[in-house]
Amino acid sequence: MIQIIPAIDMIEGKCVRLTQGDYGKKVIYNENPLEVALEFQDSGLTRLHLVDLDGAKAKKVINWKVLEKIASQTSLHIDFGGGVQSEEDIRIVFESGAKQITGGSVAVKQPDLFKSWLDSYGGEKIILGADAKNEKVAVSGWEEGTELWVYDFVEEYVDKGIKYTISTDVAKDGLLQGPSFDLYKNLQDKCPDLNIIASGGISGLADVEKLEEMKIYGVIIGKAIYENRISLIDLQRFIA
Repeated sequence: MIQIIPAIDMIEGKCVRLTQGDYGKKVIYNENPLEVALEFQDSGLTRLHLVDLDGAKAKKVINWKVLEKIASQTSLHIDFGGGVQSEEDIRIVFESGAKQITGGSVAVKQPDLFKSWLDSYGGEKIILGADAKNEKVAVSGWEEGTELWVYDFVEEYVDKGIKYTISTDVAKDGLLQGPSFDLYKNLQDKCPDLNIIASGGISGLADVEKLEEMKIYGVIIGKAIYENRISLIDLQRFIA
């Protein structure tokens, strides 16, 4: 059964959503992310994708106190991303209660450091962030493009021990127009043993059902929940 992973994106400690990664298109959904996390937990969901958008921009972890609060007051399995780019960052994040970290920019810009984390913490704790714009890797909160083909980038890290990847098609994110099914199918074909977590563009339950039919490992859902396109009750059917 597909893993349902609700998302909380943070700016200045508040729960927000952006559209296509544009910090100028910010909507605040809740001043208190812990309240949102508790709602997820109360509905039976067990996981949380927590993103530090301030950290992604600053290139260092900023909102770790929110992580600490949610981790200490819920039992959610939290994967944390955004700004994890140094040994100090990863130490803070794990000590604050995250079960996994997602590294994207660091995997592109400091591959030796990222590989050392894989060696130290293992492929169960380190998730590769592989966000794509026109099938090329985008980093730093999607403010920077690269010339790296996302499929080659992911395959290279699978060879180094990565077991999980979160991949967002930037062109789809926040638009509620459906995810990039082709991106995930291509990743599956290239890396059949990889646990792929789809992110961005989820517009309704039909998208989740299609991803499950494709045997995608997990799906991150944000705006569709916050704008009532998908209810937390609807998602209970996917909880084992």
